[in-house]
Amino acid sequence: MGRLKSTIIIAFPFYLLSLVARRRICYFITIIILSIFSENMGIQKTYEEINEKIRAGKAVVLTAEEVSQMALTASPEEIAEKVDVVTTATFGAMCSSGAFINFGHASPPIRMEKIRLNGVPVYEGLAAVDSYIGATACDPENPKYGGAHVIQDLIDGKDIELEAWGKGTDCYPRKYIKTVINKNTVNEIFLFNPRNAYQNYNVAVNSTPQIKYTYMGSLLPNMRNATYSTSGELSPLLNDPELRTIGLGTRIFLGGTQGFVVWPGTQFNTSKPKNEFGVPVSNSATLAVIGNLKEMSSEFIQAAYYEKYGVSMFVGIGIPIPVLDAEIAKRVSIRNEQIETTVLDYGVEGSPALGRVNYAQLRSGKIEVQGKKVRTAPVSSLSKARKIADILKKQIQEGKFEITKPVQMFPTNTSLQVLKEVKGGES
Repeated sequence: MGRLKSTIIIAFPFYLLSLVARRRICYFITIIILSIFSENMGIQKTYEEINEKIRAGKAVVLTAEEVSQMALTASPEEIAEKVDVVTTATFGAMCSSGAFINFGHASPPIRMEKIRLNGVPVYEGLAAVDSYIGATACDPENPKYGGAHVIQDLIDGKDIELEAWGKGTDCYPRKYIKTVINKNTVNEIFLFNPRNAYQNYNVAVNSTPQIKYTYMGSLLPNMRNATYSTSGELSPLLNDPELRTIGLGTRIFLGGTQGFVVWPGTQFNTSKPKNEFGVPVSNSATLAVIGNLKEMSSEFIQAAYYEKYGVSMFVGIGIPIPVLDAEIAKRVSIRNEQIETTVLDYGVEGSPALGRVNYAQLRSGKIEVQGKKVRTAPVSSLSKARKIADILKKQIQEGKFEITKPVQMFPTNTSLQVLKEVKGGES
């Protein structure tokens, strides 16, 4: 027993030394593994780290056009290390837009079942004094003035004539009211746009011998012009094509104030073909957005009328993209010559595709379609998009605009249904 005790006493220090040695070996192995892993991972940032830099006034912010130029001499890894946020923007006609309004109750009250604002019909199928005015709504007797004009007039603080009818009930006895409202007299008025900020869009031409009047403008006969939309390398969803940073809850610039992305937009389609740079080559993803109309500016929300087509509304949107890693840095470095879109013939039923062009070609003023030189013209404003990107950049630099991490990401591999005409109950 004594010999065993002596053996244990002698062996114990060596046992401890072996444990220490093993731990050191494990420690060094761990360091090596982490070093290799970190080297492969590259720069990794978090939303909170970037927001801390924004609050401290130390965030490096560039517009998408500026970072595209930087990418000519810097690698994605270098951009990810040096740049924190990239601002993107677009300003174009977005028909799927509108605003919710609560007028407030009159005395005696009325349940509004038919409503007109400056003669424009607005939706009344909500609560007694709630309404939704769509941008494209219009009075058939005055087709050049529509919902978008009412919305712009409200933003500008103008008085709007409200006329409403109801059948009269015990709790809402009034049957008719005619009065004047403006943005200061109503309770709430907020922009809610079901489909904005298209991820790319088609080029429109017309091969027929007759002029065609469309939401892409007037298309001259025999492909004498081509119109296109989106702001190319400045466009939000083209700088984040996989929607890694844009989702439910993303804070955005909307119409001159801060707004939010609230859902995938209608006709949200992520199954469109992509080119070698990962860019969809036709209209793809969209965003549903919301913001306080009382805080907006008509500089960034403007009504429009397209000849023999109807009313639409130009909406200004800016989205900050946090440069979390080198992959995002690579995406925001996209250039106009790398962004392709599809040319469609709007003069022929089904709008067949006639080829592809890139935005550098579109911006040059001429493209070639089936061997023919065609003049190009934008139906969105690049100068206004640049202004929005610059405003957003300044707001972030001054600590007035922080980025938000989406609370939920958007679906992938989505496609669209087509409306089938059914006659007599048979498809």
